[in-house]
Amino acid sequence: MQPARISALSDGQDPGFGVYLHWPFCAAKCPYCDFNSHVRHQPVDQARFISAFLKEMDAAFALSGPRTVTSIFIGGGTPSLMAPETVGALLDGIAARWSVRDGIEVTIEANPSSVEADRFRGYRAAGVNRVSMGVQALNDRDLKFLGRLHNVEEALTAIRLAREIFPRMSFDLIYARPGQTVEEWDAELKQAISYAVDHLSLYQLTIEEGTPFFGLHKAGKLLVPDGEQSAILYEATQEITAREGMPAYEVSNHARPGAESRHNLTYWRYGDYAGIGPGAHGRLTSGHRKLATATERHPETWLQAVERDGHGMIEIEPLGLEEQADELLLMGLRLKEGVDLARWQALSGREPDPVREQDLIDHGFIERIGNSRLRCTPQGMLILDAVVADLAC
Repeated sequence: MQPARISALSDGQDPGFGVYLHWPFCAAKCPYCDFNSHVRHQPVDQARFISAFLKEMDAAFALSGPRTVTSIFIGGGTPSLMAPETVGALLDGIAARWSVRDGIEVTIEANPSSVEADRFRGYRAAGVNRVSMGVQALNDRDLKFLGRLHNVEEALTAIRLAREIFPRMSFDLIYARPGQTVEEWDAELKQAISYAVDHLSLYQLTIEEGTPFFGLHKAGKLLVPDGEQSAILYEATQEITAREGMPAYEVSNHARPGAESRHNLTYWRYGDYAGIGPGAHGRLTSGHRKLATATERHPETWLQAVERDGHGMIEIEPLGLEEQADELLLMGLRLKEGVDLARWQALSGREPDPVREQDLIDHGFIERIGNSRLRCTPQGMLILDAVVADLAC
C-alpha cells in the first residue's frame, strides 16, 4: 500500500492534531542519549502503566476538547519492548476519547535488538501502520561505539521484517561519527536507501551534557568532526539523498514524495498535539488559549502522580501570542516548505523587519516563496538557530 501524497501545507489549512505516547523504558542507555529513557532490571508492570496512560488521556481530553486525531506516534525509550496487547489498549484508549478516522498514520519506534516477528504482527493487528527503527549505523564497529545492542545483521533482519509487515517504515542513522569520511558516509547512505525504505532520519552526532559521551569529550578522549567537517558531511547528505530520490523535507528528515512523517509535520507546522506519558510534552488549544504541557519525567514518580491526581502534568502554561509566533518560526523554518507568513504575522502582530530580512536574503540564508511563505536556503539550514534568532527579534 502506498501512502497518500502529502503536499506543502497551503495557507490557512489546519496542520492537524496528533497524539504522542511516551514509553520511557529501554533495555540499555546509549552513551550519546539524553532522551527521557530509563533501564529497569525488573519487568515493568504494563497493566498498571496502561491504566495511568488512560487516566492522563482523560486529563488531556479535558484540555483539548473533542478533536479529530490525524496521527499517533508511540515513542520512547523503546516502545517495541511493550506487549502488543499494551499497544492495542493504548490505541483503543485514544479512539475512545477523540475521533480517529480509519487509515491515519500510527507509528511505533523500535530497536532492532527488540524486534520479534510475532510482536511486530501484533502491533500491526493493533493498528500500527508505520515503524521507525533506531538503526543508527550500518557497520558493527560504529554500532558498538554508539552502545547499540544490535549488530548489522540483526538490523537488516529487522528491516526486512518491518518491510513485510508494515505499509511504511523509516529508520534513523547518526553521522559525523569520529573519523567518518564523506566517502564512507556516501556508501552507507546508498546502502540504507537500497533497503527500499521510504523515509530516513539522519542526525549529526551531538555531544549532550549529562551523557557519558559528554564526559569523554570534555576529557579529550572522544574526538568528533569539527564545525567545518560537520558542515561538509551535512551538505553531502543533502546531495546524496536528493540524487537518490529522498530529498530533505526537514533539516534532518528525508523521504520519497508522499512518505513524509505526517505526525512530525504536525509539530513542524505548529499544530496541536497531546503528550501522554512520562516526560511527554504537548501543545493544546483550550478555548482561546494555546497551552504548553509537560509531564513528570521519572516513570514511577509520574505513575504515582497519575494514580493520585489523575495526571502527571507538571506544566500547563498558557502561551502568549508572541511566544506562539516564535515557536511557529522556530518549527516552520526547519521545513523545506517554510513558514506561512500570514499566520506568523497574525500571531506576532507585525511583519518581519525588512532590514534584517533583506540582509539574510542578501547573504543567501533565506528566501521568499511568492509573497506568502518564507524559508531557509540550504546554506541557512546550516545556521538555522542564528537565522531564527535574527528573524524573531
